[in-house]
Amino acid sequence: MPEATDRLPDRIQDRSQDKATDRLRVLLDSSTPIVVMETVEESRAVRLVRLACQSLNLQSFEWTIASGLVRSGMVGSAVAGSGMAASAFAPSDFGIEHGLPPGGYTHDAYAAAQAQGNMIYDTRDPAKVLGHMEGLTVEGAFILKDFHRHLDDPVVVRRLRDVGQKFQTNRRTLILTAPSIQIPPELASLVEYLELPLPDRVRLRQIVDEMLVRVSKTHTLGRKLDAAGIDAVVANLRGLTEEESERAVSQALVTRYALCPETITDILDAKKAMLKRTGMLDFVDTTDSMSGIGGLENLKNWLALRRGAWEEKARDFGLEPPKGVIILGVQGCGKSLCARAIAGEWKLPLVKFDSAAIFDKYIGETEKRIQKVFKVAEGLAPCVLWIDELEKVFAGTGADSASSDAGVSSRMLGSFLGWMQDRKAPVFVAATSNNVNALPPELIRKGRFDELFFVDLPNQAERKQILSIQLARRKKNVSDFDLGQIAEAAGGYSGAEIDAVVQTAMFASFSFKQPMTTQTLLDALSQTVPLSATRAEDIQALRQWAKMRAVPASAGSGQV
Repeated sequence: MPEATDRLPDRIQDRSQDKATDRLRVLLDSSTPIVVMETVEESRAVRLVRLACQSLNLQSFEWTIASGLVRSGMVGSAVAGSGMAASAFAPSDFGIEHGLPPGGYTHDAYAAAQAQGNMIYDTRDPAKVLGHMEGLTVEGAFILKDFHRHLDDPVVVRRLRDVGQKFQTNRRTLILTAPSIQIPPELASLVEYLELPLPDRVRLRQIVDEMLVRVSKTHTLGRKLDAAGIDAVVANLRGLTEEESERAVSQALVTRYALCPETITDILDAKKAMLKRTGMLDFVDTTDSMSGIGGLENLKNWLALRRGAWEEKARDFGLEPPKGVIILGVQGCGKSLCARAIAGEWKLPLVKFDSAAIFDKYIGETEKRIQKVFKVAEGLAPCVLWIDELEKVFAGTGADSASSDAGVSSRMLGSFLGWMQDRKAPVFVAATSNNVNALPPELIRKGRFDELFFVDLPNQAERKQILSIQLARRKKNVSDFDLGQIAEAAGGYSGAEIDAVVQTAMFASFSFKQPMTTQTLLDALSQTVPLSATRAEDIQALRQWAKMRAVPASAGSGQV
């Protein structure tokens, strides 16, 4: 069934990408020779080009290696949506001046071309289609799909450069679309880039309605969600592309045969899977909250003051959403747990940044990937972006970074700093770090992050809280234990080490078929050497650095 029957009119459906459409109009109207659109949404890119050309009274054409060059929208024997017959597609449309095939464009040649899918004769080969384009006088946009696969051919690059130079004199533009494109340096001065924005809430709501109409043609569907439920569906689609959103909604509708409360969860699960497949962001479940973390009262109070600061009423009050925090401290003291708990406490989605998946062997690809991470995070906003072990992300940003990794880490740091400084979307960055000396000084200054917190080893009161939480989590009666005595014996232990001690005591009790007691925990403590003993010098140096440079996360100082 034609696509147009399943979609809203272009003037309505493209409301979420008005800026991209306006930008493309400017590029076409100003005779930009080559426009690169790096996107997996090829169909959406083509619709955008058609819309921009229509508004400028320009023709549009599409090329693939399978079909050659055809007028954009040509289906069967007619130009879709224009009422133009295929027979109207003649050589005179192109003003061909030279570069004709042997014998010229005869009637028989065009008949054969039309029989092969209405392609322009002999235009499947990349070099040949560019050779034909050199003689064009018709104004318009020429969409070259998946052309990145041919940019390693020097003949294709040379002809692309020739065409681009000729297209600068009037309104003719080559548009390259592909998921990723490496532009040769010879073409750099001829190229402009256009990015497709992620759909906004209005567009996502339209997609939900469109999918209901489309799926209802083949399935009987129920509609059991009210306006609030639809808003929840839309919220769960934030951060996905239009095509991903369509698939998520369609699959959820077919699974349930209804738009119902279960659909909300189904769409969220589909979104998690799609984000995970990107390899750069991982959607993390946030069941933790700050109440499940012992101590850290200063950090908890700081977060409580900023709860809801991303909401509309906060903006009306004149507040800007918080940018983020760096949580620095001793290993095992709950830094990563805090990052997860922030999202749970604020009831926001949490996405984890996978630094290992960002780096790519091709020059320029790493920077593109981190920009994509920022784009997706802003599409999910309001959300919490968790960056674990921040110092490892920018490990190569020293003075010799150019020799160690060709300057990739330094450029990635520059992109990150610029985004942290200038972004408007409410994305709260929760970053953790174990080695502050490895962090670039420009990263930790105010304006990038709101605050730098130092998490020390837990003090006596915090160790009691941690013991209480861990015992209760394992279904033990806290009142059966002398928490004060155990906490005193656990001096110098981190929260993770105390957790491990409780686990060891439980294994011992289960193995000997005896109830777990205070003595069982004390015995487990005596068999463990804490990090504060094995790395005492490092921990003391970290404390000295943080004493005048960071805010203590705990109300009282840590006790070893």
